Amino acid sequence: MKNRTGVVYSTNPDFTYQDNEPGETPTLPPQQQQLRVQLDKKQRGGKQVTLVTGFVGTEADLQALGKLLKTKCGVGGSAKDGEVVVQGDFRDKVLEVLLKAGYKAKKAGG
Repeated sequence: MKNRTGVVYSTNPDFTYQDNEPGETPTLPPQQQQLRVQLDKKQRGGKQVTLVTGFVGTEADLQALGKLLKTKCGVGGSAKDGEVVVQGDFRDKVLEVLLKAGYKAKKAGG
């Protein structure tokens, strides 16, 4: 309620403030997800990471997918802003895990 632009005070006792911000998008089923698996080295101090992009859904479901991928690969990483970052070059293994889980995924980049 901090960003109440345009409303300062209302004398109407039944007034409710309408928030125009969109809510979280619902998570698409795995068959409808278009995920891309790629290797990334930019702005990471020369370290290689496997990047999974294209996830559409809630932050909790993204965290669950990130946890699945990190445990299957046995490494660390993060999941935020619609991307899953897995430390190291695990493109083939991540792609295999995603396909077994029912996601539509493919390799991207060189």
